[in-house]
Amino acid sequence: MSTSSVSKGCFVFKPSAKKKKTLSLADYFIHGCEGAENSEKRFKLCQDLWDQIKTDTEVLQDELNRNILDSLLDFTRKCSTTRQHSDWASQMRASEIPTAALVLGVNVPDHDMTFQSLSDLLQQSVTPHVASVQAKECGALKHLMKRVLERLMGKAVTVDDEEEEEAEQTSAPLHKSVHCSLSTLCDWYNTKTKKSNTGTPGKKRSSPVRDGPQQPPVVIIFKDLEAFNPRVLQDFILICSRYIERLPLMFIFGIATSPSTIQHMLPHSVSSLLCIELFQSLSCTQHLATVIDKLILTKQFPFKLNGKVMQVLISIFLYHDFSVRKFIKGIQLALLEHFHSQPLSVLCCKKKDALLNVMQLDHLDLERIRDLLSFKRYLEKQEPQEQVDLLKDDTHLKEVCQKLIKDLHKYHKNYYPILRCLHTLTSSLPRYPLGKQIRELHLICLEKNVWESEDYQSAMKLLKMLAKDELIALLQRCAEILQPAKSKKIKSALVQLEDIIAKFKQLDTVAAEPPPTVEDSITSPLKHLQKKTDLAQLQKTLLEMNESRRSKKLSPFEVLRNEALEFIDSLVKSHLSPPESQILNEVCYYASSATVRRHLNATPRTSIQAALNSPFYYLQNDRLKTEDGTVSNAAPDICIVYKLHLECGRLINLYDWLEAYATVVSAAEGNDPDSDNFGKVDEVKHARFIRAVSELEFLGFIKSTKQKTDHVARLTWGGC
Repeated sequence: MSTSSVSKGCFVFKPSAKKKKTLSLADYFIHGCEGAENSEKRFKLCQDLWDQIKTDTEVLQDELNRNILDSLLDFTRKCSTTRQHSDWASQMRASEIPTAALVLGVNVPDHDMTFQSLSDLLQQSVTPHVASVQAKECGALKHLMKRVLERLMGKAVTVDDEEEEEAEQTSAPLHKSVHCSLSTLCDWYNTKTKKSNTGTPGKKRSSPVRDGPQQPPVVIIFKDLEAFNPRVLQDFILICSRYIERLPLMFIFGIATSPSTIQHMLPHSVSSLLCIELFQSLSCTQHLATVIDKLILTKQFPFKLNGKVMQVLISIFLYHDFSVRKFIKGIQLALLEHFHSQPLSVLCCKKKDALLNVMQLDHLDLERIRDLLSFKRYLEKQEPQEQVDLLKDDTHLKEVCQKLIKDLHKYHKNYYPILRCLHTLTSSLPRYPLGKQIRELHLICLEKNVWESEDYQSAMKLLKMLAKDELIALLQRCAEILQPAKSKKIKSALVQLEDIIAKFKQLDTVAAEPPPTVEDSITSPLKHLQKKTDLAQLQKTLLEMNESRRSKKLSPFEVLRNEALEFIDSLVKSHLSPPESQILNEVCYYASSATVRRHLNATPRTSIQAALNSPFYYLQNDRLKTEDGTVSNAAPDICIVYKLHLECGRLINLYDWLEAYATVVSAAEGNDPDSDNFGKVDEVKHARFIRAVSELEFLGFIKSTKQKTDHVARLTWGGC
């Protein structure tokens, strides 16, 4: 639709009634993905894994929050029953507002899930009257009162007469508006409780809360206490304290930093009106450790992350937001990217399905297998005839791939139990040579042979210094870890480990000979040292003493301890090799850490500059493609204006800028360069230029300046 003027009026165009068709995840996945011949099957596998990860993480989060949520539920029940007692202590407690200070930690993005679970549980088992508020919607006291009343009563609430008039002029609301005051809330509460307690004659009392109290509490949840205006919070508490005898109010403060925040925000005259009880949730690092343990370090999910991707996700968690939800979103993003960009990800599924999909691979997929780096390494180790068969015979290659897929699944079955055993042994050592958290050990194992590192060697030396009881306890914990495993090699290792533990226990019952002491072997050298003071003789004697210690006979415990550690070392070398050493690891492992970092660690200014410099990258229009890095004259106006502003200095003359823009646009329109109208500024070009300059100013590339009225100041580096 065209208009006759751009600068003299404001025109409103109503959107079409037809809804635009949105691009679904399946359409996005299939559109432009590599290996489109099996894209639908890959999307189905990706969707199933996505749903499974989402379900398992939600169950895990509920389990982690169960203790703290149960404690809060008990607190609300206890506070509601305290009001019904007549003793002096209960009356004193009832004159204060019960307040639960819930310290959740700095992982603020994860708090919404916790508060949602808390609200649902409160409404199911304690009280139907629950309201949650956030600081961003409660800038003033009247806004806080309005949000609380609306969410408790389910009605529109008017703050003053002006809002009431506006409400009357608009379409009829679903509920009749009520005045914003706590006395209104008290009247509403009394009406509600009378109805629920009385009920209909001849019928059971109907209550939204099963087995709840006759006067259920009114719970108000402040999700982000630190962000609230202290004055607004103080006034609200003072008002609520005057109605505590008529209304069973209860507060829940969501705290991200420290419980001392309450003392800093509320003076003693206000905080004394609250009966505060502290509740501490698990730290976000404990949440992350549990998620990694249950979600990543398991053979349940065939999709895996390599060391660099894991390091990126953990770094974003530790150095940015401590958000477990964002960590899980990073896993889901890697999952989507892997199935979208890797045609062979059709084999990233359970072993039975993977073996079936191998036989359904076409010639193009088999050629992709032959191009894999891990398969090329495998091919180099084969006999010449076998190499020819693998390269030429597709049927033979499918049979070999089935065997390799089985080996990859066996590797994962053996890897995680042995990893947990090694972590159990080393996490009890001082200074944690291989890391205190299992994720740290897992990252080392993903990158290199862990047994070749100096930290592993020092850990083995420290294990040789453990006492018998400590070592037996650690080996028993390792046996418990290996017990549920179903792999044949792990079962065989468990039998050997139990045999070693039995031998350790037999040492207590068998009367062993007393171990030879070092005193017998060094008595004469010590006496000799008392007589001789020559430095050379002293050095020689000390060397003899050291040699005697090395050559002394080992005790039965020391022999058995060395045998146990050699056995553990053999398990580590057999099962903890890096995934890159496994054939066809590219099928299951996602390795593009740069893609994950780019999506999760957004850099808006860099992205904007890349879009303005290279619009083809985003718009995928062939007319915008350039080879020398310049911007096509057919590019959007803002790209042309941005490119021209890069050629200017600190101050940009608007008129010169406009003329340069008009010249570029005229060339894009196909006008004759020799004509008189070429490069002339008309109203449409002028309006387009003003809009593009305004957009650049909004993005922060330029600003107006008082030095010259017809100039703007450039805010980016570079220029003439």
